[in-house]
Formats: sequence, C-alpha cells, structure tokens
Amino acid sequence: MKLLDKKTIRFAAALFIGTSLMTGCTNLDETMYSKLEKESFYKNKLEVMQAALRPFTHMQAWLAPTGASAFYYHSELSADQLAWPQKGRHGYDGGDHFRMHYHTWTETENRMRDAWNLMWTGVGFVNNAIADISTLDAEKIGMTAEEVQSVVSQLKVLRAYHYIRMMDMWGNIPIVTEVANSPVNPETKTRKEVFDFIKTELEAEVTKLPDLNAETVGKVNRAAGYAMLSELYLNAQKWTGTPMWDECIAAADKVISGAGGGIGGTPKLSPNINAIFSNTNSANPESIFQFQYSRKGGFTFDWGGFFMGYDYMKEALGVSYGGWNAFVVIPTAFDAYNAQDLRKKDWFLFGPQYKRGTTTPVLGTEEYAKQPLSFVNSIRRESEGDKTSEGSMAEGEENSGARFNKYKSGITSDENYQENDYVIYRLTEVIFNKAEALMRKNGGAANQAAVDLINSSRQRAFAAADWTANRYTTATLTLDELLAERGREFIFEGKRRTDLIRFGKFTTGTWWDHKATGDVNKEIFPIPQTQMAINPNLKQNPGYNGG
Repeated sequence: MKLLDKKTIRFAAALFIGTSLMTGCTNLDETMYSKLEKESFYKNKLEVMQAALRPFTHMQAWLAPTGASAFYYHSELSADQLAWPQKGRHGYDGGDHFRMHYHTWTETENRMRDAWNLMWTGVGFVNNAIADISTLDAEKIGMTAEEVQSVVSQLKVLRAYHYIRMMDMWGNIPIVTEVANSPVNPETKTRKEVFDFIKTELEAEVTKLPDLNAETVGKVNRAAGYAMLSELYLNAQKWTGTPMWDECIAAADKVISGAGGGIGGTPKLSPNINAIFSNTNSANPESIFQFQYSRKGGFTFDWGGFFMGYDYMKEALGVSYGGWNAFVVIPTAFDAYNAQDLRKKDWFLFGPQYKRGTTTPVLGTEEYAKQPLSFVNSIRRESEGDKTSEGSMAEGEENSGARFNKYKSGITSDENYQENDYVIYRLTEVIFNKAEALMRKNGGAANQAAVDLINSSRQRAFAAADWTANRYTTATLTLDELLAERGREFIFEGKRRTDLIRFGKFTTGTWWDHKATGDVNKEIFPIPQTQMAINPNLKQNPGYNGG
C-alpha cells in the first residue's frame, strides 16, 4: 500500500481531519480541535492510508522550498550560496534575511518560531497516526497484520527523518513519541540522546520497509531508510563527537547495490544533469525518496514564490507563475562553477532575458522599468552607477544575482506541465556520502575509490571534449574541493548549511559580503523564545539569551 502516489495525490492534498489533530506544538501539548473516535473512523485500508498520508503531506510545508520559512529557508539563507537581499523597496522584511545571512539571528525570530511549530506539528501527526494504526485489528479492516506493521514502520522512519532535521537545526530538543501520554512540558534532551534515539529507530525499522520500486515511489521505502542512515552516520562526528565512517559506507553501499530496491531495478545515475529535476522525474532511477507532486492531482510543487522573479518570468519561461523576486545566487557561489560546467548553463537563469522563443527582451519593472532585463552576478546599485563595489544585502536591485532554474516545469502547453516531484534523497548524494567517508577514513586524502565515485557524478556536467581537463584525481580531490563540488552539485537542494558545518566552514568561512563570525554557537539555532516562555523544562542552547 503506497503512502503517496500520483493517483491518490488529490486525496492526499486535502487536510485529513478524521483523527485527532495537533496544534502548532507551542509546548508539545496536544489540543484537539477536530475529533472523531478512532473506532468510528478506521474502517478500511483507504482510511488507514489517509491517516498515514497526513504527516507525509504536511512535511512538504516545512521541507520543500514552497513558501514556508522553515527548514529550507534557514538551511539555505544562512549558508554561502543563496541570499534574499533587499532590492530597492522590496525584500527588507524587518531585516529577517539580513540576520540569516550575517549570522546575527536571535531567539526572537518569527520565522524560526514558525519552523519549530511546523516541524513539531509534523511529529504530532506522526505520533497520532502511529498510536491509532498500531492498535488496529487488521482483520476487521481488511488488512493483514504485516500490512499494518509495514505502515507503522514507515511512520516511525518518517518520524526519525523529522528528528534528523530538527536535531540538525536545534541540536538539543525533546524526544516525544506519544500523544495521549506525552508530558505537558517535555524536557530538553542532549543532541547525543536525540542522535541515539534516531539511530535506534532507523536501525530497527529500516529492514521492515518495502523495497523501492516503480510501485512504491512516494513511499517511505528501504532505500530511503538506508539513505537516511548514511546521512546520520556521515554527520555522527559533528553531532555526537564519535565518527561512524564505516557505518556510513555500509549504509551507502546498501543503496548503491540496490539492497533497498530502486526504480526500475538497481538505482542509477541519470545520464544527464537535468533529468532528475524534470517534469517527468517521478520514475527517474536516480531518485531514492521524493514528494510526489502533481498539478493534475491538485498538489503542485510551487517553487515560484522564493525563486522566481516577478510576473515577467511568465513571458521568459512560458509558464503561468511568477514569484516574489526573493532568493538570488550569491556571487561567490556562481563563480564557483567554471565556464565549461554545464550546470552553470542549465541550472541558472543568467544574462539577458527574452520572451520565450523570441529575441524580444523581457522588460524590468523596478530599477529597470521598461528596459531590457538582464540578471547579473552582482548585488549592488548598478542602476545608480556602482559597477565595482562588493555590494551588500541592502543594495540589491531587481536583476541582482543569477537565479534558480534547476527544476523546470515545462511550458503551459506541455502535457506534464508542473508534474515535477521534489527529490529529498537521490543516488548522487549517497555516492558523495560514501566518497567523503572514505576520504575521512584516509586522513582526508582521496583514494581511487573516492575519486571514481565523485567522477561518476561530475562527468555528466562536462562535454566529452572538456572532461579530461575537469576530471578529479587523487591529487586534486581534496576535502576542500569535495565541499566545493558538493556545493556545485546540490545547490538549491536545501543541504548547504549542514555540509558547511560538517566541514568546519559555517562559522569560519567568508563568502561575498559575509565575514566569518568564529562563533561556534551559531552552528545550532536557538530554541524560540516563545517556547522557552511556556515550557520551563526546555533548556536554551549555548550562546543565546538564557542559554
């Protein structure tokens, strides 16, 4: 039984209100605002699926770049690739994005409070579904005990993924696994305790998950579980102080070998750099774990808000959506690609913009009103004559910075217009995880196995004639270069802050106009002040007010 597929996506998109729901988790105590007794609801497989779908569909609100200022916002805007600068009269937003960029956030950030609420609400949905489904009489609802157990295992692994992301953001957080018997004010657990909880849950449940295959796309599958473990083990040294390189390699090998299944067989890298992000990517063999979005199903992956320019993007791309002209690529991040790198050409909007299929320029609407619009690799007031300064977050214009073009919806007449799935894990990331673990086991130096792994991905980004000059060797693939290549390969995928922290660059690195703070406390975010005020058992993270 799938937890999510294209056929049931419209059904999944509707808010499931048949079971007890949870509020924004301000103190993790549940307030029931719509309630039906579970005995009167869970009458068949379909209703079990509805309950199991609810936390998965909710997760897109805080994980994917679809508009909520949650995990994605904080992971990317605090790192060295994306920024949301002020552009004339737009985008200051109380300095929220400045504080992310300059690492000057505090425990009073509204967007961080919203992230906390969204993510803990997700845990509440999972806990509620586990509590209900695990006690059902399988025979009475037309299921086998094994089917019920499979759903419960999927939910536990989904909960573990929530905890990975929350531990990544806040480090020291409560562990809540029940609804009715949860303490009103749960206490903070150390990051090590949270890590051990996640590790135990994943290791116990991953083998109970269904294999990934063409029929289980969108399900919490075994390959996804092994991918989660590879990420968990890769970050173990940073998150607990104890490295787990061998465990990371073993988990990665499970994915790479197909031990967790794959779409169409053993997972395979896409032959080109664009297929995994296309509007037909639902059955791509590189994908390991994904949100199955579908415009036809009424549940569209809408990246337009954060990433698209204003309504003139409709003319440039032949689409029906514009955006807020919000996220831009930091100049130093765009410069990290060399001129031969196909990713620089295909994954960004840069230079003069034309109405699709013509040589007619798209015209600006702000600083360049009624003038041809051209995206530039700078964030400064060029319309006022500044052509040379470094610029700053306060000096953007409507055309500042290269722009997102990694996921492509197709044009409005395309049969698969906006049918893109959002990829959470793909084989490429698992390959990078294994290569990094091999290098760290080897004192930071690359052996040929690590080089071959990274080259298997990188080769797609270069024409055959350019490959020899751009392939890695054991001499050129250093840890610093691996971090740079991770940045180039996974830009826009919500992973950069985690990588910078693991490589020791998050608080010591300098990029564009961001200067190193040297403040190790910034590697985790503060518990929002609103939570601290209502739960005396929470302990603030070091370096913040009350910590």
